[in-house]
Order: sequence, then structure tokens, then C-alpha cells
Amino acid sequence: MKLLKTAATAAVAAAMVAGTAMADGHATTKLRIQTHFSPETLSGKMAAKYIDDVQTMSNGEIAIEMFYSSSVVKSVETFDAAATGILDCDMTGGAYQTGKNPAFQFAGDLMGGYQNPYQQMAWLLHGDGRAALNQLYNGYDMEFIGWWIPGPESLASTSPIRNAEDFKDWKFRSPPGLATKVFAAMGASPIVMDFNEIFTALETGIIDGADAANLTNNVGLGLYDIATHTNYPGFHSMPADHLACRKDVWDAMPDGHKRIMTVAMDSLALHNATINEVQNAQTAKDLTAKGVNLYEWTPEDLQSYRDAVQVGWTEFATTPEAKALLESHIAFLKNMGAMK
Repeated sequence: MKLLKTAATAAVAAAMVAGTAMADGHATTKLRIQTHFSPETLSGKMAAKYIDDVQTMSNGEIAIEMFYSSSVVKSVETFDAAATGILDCDMTGGAYQTGKNPAFQFAGDLMGGYQNPYQQMAWLLHGDGRAALNQLYNGYDMEFIGWWIPGPESLASTSPIRNAEDFKDWKFRSPPGLATKVFAAMGASPIVMDFNEIFTALETGIIDGADAANLTNNVGLGLYDIATHTNYPGFHSMPADHLACRKDVWDAMPDGHKRIMTVAMDSLALHNATINEVQNAQTAKDLTAKGVNLYEWTPEDLQSYRDAVQVGWTEFATTPEAKALLESHIAFLKNMGAMK
């Protein structure tokens, strides 16, 4: 009996460490998740919708404590904070982790490869993308759950960005990874900084512009209060924000809880892409009325960017994991006729 009691105690302790325990005969899962978005932005509101969906569909068996605006650790540190137990899940983006492995670039943003969120989600859902991504994530003790993709981003700038020539000597906030190489090759001066430092850097003139988000989220960040130039439709970047959880936490969750979180992420992806499409169109009208200059690049300038990106892909894919993910994306794009 003593042996059985000891074993039972150990099992309960292990379950609680993994974020899952039993209450009233039902499994309960408690998760601490951080996002880099502020609650006021459209993406912050969509993250709140995800939490509500999960908690409601699980009848309260899944309880989520969400930390907004990277309030626990810096955005780029969220992945490690989840992997080491400071948090349980990371709701930022894979491209922040390119310092670990360049493969994370192709887990977050192909930078001009996919033209819209629906193509990229098609790879995830119908091109065996989840399994391909978890070949990478599991190696870092994390489980990839899903993506939500707002759509192509727009740059914010205090000077005109009418074409590729305007990138010469343009100092701008860049996320880490492939973006720095592509823009530097086009003559710009990328400066990697945290999401929450952008406004002050623009305001003080440390940077001339920012690669931050799409039109609507840029408004939420207050960027167009300072930067009166932008490009629309966006083309240069379409990052996928991920949800990734520590693998032992995920493995300890009941299958029903896993399914709820995965399906809710796919639902979030659809709602996020469509609401951003609607709101960006309205935001473009509002910004024009307020005197912000919106530039639509010519096909020739767009091609100069895409040529630089495809060279950058090959140069960036320096590990077996990166090459495997890039090959998977390219094969899918060619099969769809979206790339020659």
C-alpha cells in the first residue's frame, strides 16, 4: 500500500509540474502564455478571443493566464522562457529564434514566398506543415501548436518608401533573421530591436522607419502618429505568429485539451486573416484621409525585392533543418503554381 501511495503521489506531482492536474474527476490544464502584442491592438484582441474560445470549449478545464506586451520577458526571450518553465507557452513568432537555428525563419516568415495567409495556411494544413515544423520545435523541447497570420505587412517610415531606391541608407527597425540580410542587400540599414522599443526609436530619430506589422496594427502601435509614409498593399513580409508550448506540458495534456487548443488555433487563423483584410482596407482609407502617404510598388520594384529574397533564402538555409523546411515550402509553392 505504501508503495502504491508513493507512486500515486509521484504521478500527481508530475502532472501538476506539466501544467495538468485532476479536479472533481476531470483533467484541468493551467497555462501561462506570453504574447508580444498589446491588448489594445487588433492582434491583442484576437489573442484574447483565442483564450475565451479555449476556456469556453473546455468548459473551464483549460485555464490560461495571458501576459501581453512581453510583460514577463522580452519578445525574443519568450520561447526560452516557455522551454525552461518560466512560462508554459510562447505566442510570439518562430522567426525570433533564428539565432538558435536559421530554420526558424522558415517557421515564421518566408518573406515574399506566399502572397496571402491562405496559401501559407494551406501548407500547414494540407502540406504536412505541422509535422515538418515539429521536426524542428521538438528538438528544442517545444511543441508547435498552430499559426495565425494577419497578412502582408506594411512598412512605416518618416521618409518616402516609393520604390527600391528609397531603401538606400534607410535606417529601420528590423526583426532578427532573414529580413536584415535582404534589406541590407538593397542598401538599407536594419537595426534589430524589441517590438516595444519601436515608437520611442522613431520619435527620437534613432530610426527612419520600422518593419513592425500591418497597417491596422501599426496604427495600434501609434507609428503613423510619427511616420507619415507607408506602403500598401504590403509585400515584403507576412510573419506567422505561432503558439508553441513546452513539450512536457503538451504531452501531459489530455487528447481532448490538445484538440481544443489546435482547432481553436485554426479558427483563430481564419478569423485573424479575414478581420485583418477587412480592417486594413478601412485603415488605408482612414490614413489617406489623415494625410499619410500610401505607396503601391510597381511590378518591376516588387520583382527586385523578390529576387533579393530568393537569393537570401538559399544563403540563409545553412542547416539541415533549414534546408528541409525551405525545400518543403518551395515544393508546395511550385505544386500550387505560385512559384516557378
